[in-house]
Order: sequence, then C-alpha cells, then structure tokens
Amino acid sequence: MSAQGTYTHGFHKSVLSSHTWRTVENSAAYLIEHLSAGASVLDIGCGPGTITADLAERVAPGRVTAVDASGEVLEQAAREAAGRGVDTVDFFVEDVHALSFADDTFDIVHAHQVLQHVADPVQALREMRRVCKPGGVVAARDADFGGFIWHPSPPGMDEWMPIYYKTARGNGGEPDAGRRLMSWAREAGFADVTATASVWCYSTPEEREWWSESWGGRLLHSSVAHHAIAGGHATRDDLQRVYTGWKAWAAAEDGWFAVPHGEIICRP
Repeated sequence: MSAQGTYTHGFHKSVLSSHTWRTVENSAAYLIEHLSAGASVLDIGCGPGTITADLAERVAPGRVTAVDASGEVLEQAAREAAGRGVDTVDFFVEDVHALSFADDTFDIVHAHQVLQHVADPVQALREMRRVCKPGGVVAARDADFGGFIWHPSPPGMDEWMPIYYKTARGNGGEPDAGRRLMSWAREAGFADVTATASVWCYSTPEEREWWSESWGGRLLHSSVAHHAIAGGHATRDDLQRVYTGWKAWAAAEDGWFAVPHGEIICRP
C-alpha cells in the first residue's frame, strides 16, 4: 500500500453517482456557520467537486484550493466548477499525509468522507492542523458503517457489510471512522474539538433505486468488487447475490436506509 493508502471505492459511475449528489447542504451543514465571504478554503479529497463548487460560491471572493489523490477525478471537479461559472478554485494532486502547502495558509480546512480511507488519519489531521491559520477551523465528516440501519433485509443483503469491512480494512481503511473522529483529532493535537452527528436517509422509491445502484452496483462493478475478490473476501457469485439483495430491498415499498456520520470542528 502506498503512503496515501488505497482508495477502495475507485471512480466507477456507481461510486460517482453518490459523490456528485453531495452538496454543502446535505453533506457539510455543520460547517455552514463558519463559511464567510473572503475565507480561504482547502477542500481535501474533493472528488468530483460538487461540494467544492458549493464552498466556493459561499466564500467568494475567497479562493478554494481543491486537492485529491486522483488527477482524473480532479479533471471532473474542474469541469463541475467551470460548468457552474465558478472561477475561484485551484486544483492540485496532493497526499493528505504530507501536504505541500506552507504552515498557516487556510482559514478553513475541510475533508468529507476522507479519513475513513487514508492510511494514517491522525497524521492527516496533523497536516490539516498545520496548514490551518490560527483562529481558523479544521472540519471533517465521515460515515460510520457500524451504525448503518436498513429495513427490510432480503436474502443476500446482509452479506454486503462483512464483505465491505474486510475489503476496506484490508486496504488500510477504517469503515467505523465516524465514531473515531474526535479521538483522532485529540491524538493529532487538537484541544478544542466540537463533535456532532448527522444522518442521510433514503426511503422514497427514487432514493431506494439510486442508493441500491450506488452500493449494490459498486459491489458488483467498481474497485470495491476488484479488491473484494483479489483479497479473497468474496467471490463473483457472492457479489452477485449481494447485488440481488440490494435490488430486492429497493423494490420493497417499506424500504428504508439510514447512514449516520460523525463530524468534527477543530480549532488549532
């Protein structure tokens, strides 16, 4: 594994369909009160850039620096910003464990669904703290897979979670990151940490169909499937059975799914 760790999910359309749904409102509401005009923002692990562009619109004329380990997804993020007429974002390939920026550079340092995937989340937070200005904030939000709740649970669907845990942890990640954020932040040297939580919930027929394709689909077609099979955590038949379970869940009129997140606002 590289110093950055292995991003288990990759960038298949089943993954990006979830990433491009994300906005400041549905994925960073805890940060909104800290976003002010003229602020400088570092958006770590920006992915396809929908949150990034939202951040830029809220802090304009302040600039947003968007970074990711993948140059390919940064190109998509740049297209997202350009398509929205946002010209205050700069894009760079970076490793969160060793950022190239000088100390005390940014007013806000933000990471959404990043720390669950990196090789050393405490070191990542140390770097986020280093590049944050005195008086600024470091913000992170991550899902906690151990808290996922769904109903009903058709045959096959219950298998997806054990497979994902083994696959993600086999790549050096931590699916239960949400509950660990406050602990990691304190270990990284933050004394002033405010921890909160929020939830995504999917229950309408349209939401269920989309969410089942995002997660059932990525277990069949994305890098998750590749890593699961290569790591010996599942066979292709296992993944097909899981996908069938996800689709049965989506078809249930009483289908419901909740995704809890941990959130932290840290002050250097």
